Amino acid sequence: MKATSARTGRAFVLRLEDGDILHRAIEEFAALEGVTAGVCWFVGGADDGSQLVVGPEDGRAAEIRPMSLTLGGAHEALAVGTLFPDADGHPILHMHGAFGRGVEVRAGCVRDGVRTWLIGEVVLLELVDCAAARLKDPQSGFTLLRTLEKIQYANL
Repeated sequence: MKATSARTGRAFVLRLEDGDILHRAIEEFAALEGVTAGVCWFVGGADDGSQLVVGPEDGRAAEIRPMSLTLGGAHEALAVGTLFPDADGHPILHMHGAFGRGVEVRAGCVRDGVRTWLIGEVVLLELVDCAAARLKDPQSGFTLLRTLEKIQYANL
């Protein structure tokens, strides 16, 4: 495990509009407000045609191939995510959620494009003095969270 510290900053409440793309709306708002790191929660609806990343085909393969799923019909939705800067300082959201319609529930990452259906509420809590970023990992090829400062733990 690697860790760093942070303090809480501002808190924001966002109302997304019908058709807004969840991750884009949060990242664009964060950039406008100068928020580079944070934690956020989403509750609302996901529209027909929304796309989820639902896992790799084979998590141990040399080349990781993501799987995606398209939601059919409007779904109830809730999600939680983190926001950290990339190598260029742009805030990048990593958010997973659960999406339900009738008795079926699906879960996945919103990165492929979850479109808001009618209502979307987001609470964004800014993290300040945070030494973490999303940087390209040469081994996996993924952009992963990396702490840029280490907290030393005593042997307990």
